[in-house]
Amino acid sequence: MGLIADAVLQDGGESIGVIPEFLATKELLHPGLTHVHITEDMHTRKAKMAELSDAFIALPGGLGTFEEFFEVMTWAQLGVHSKPIGLLNANRFYDPVVNLIDHAVETGFVRKEHRELISVAPTTDELLTAMLHHKNPDIPKWFDLDET
Repeated sequence: MGLIADAVLQDGGESIGVIPEFLATKELLHPGLTHVHITEDMHTRKAKMAELSDAFIALPGGLGTFEEFFEVMTWAQLGVHSKPIGLLNANRFYDPVVNLIDHAVETGFVRKEHRELISVAPTTDELLTAMLHHKNPDIPKWFDLDET
């Protein structure tokens, strides 16, 4: 995350940090961020990141990245957001994840329309182009959030 913030800031961009208080106090906060939001906990952090985001892109990463990606997918499935979602599949890193999701579709655990929420590409240029031209499929509601 620090390398991306460095590159964005070096090119004159805006880099916003959202970090829970328990990590900020351990001096894990990038010193050059344009804006910083300190949250009470990880749950609030993810909600704040989702609120501030125009889209979601998962770069190759570890367990936290996987968890955040699947949470964003679940929120899209539930109709909580309709923002673009992308996987940067550099060096085929996300092939096993894409295969897992495709397998879940084939076996009836995930709807094809939910799989179609994800753009996947091997380079940033290809992924951004795919996401800019992506139209979310017309998905029947998983359930109506407005019903009581």
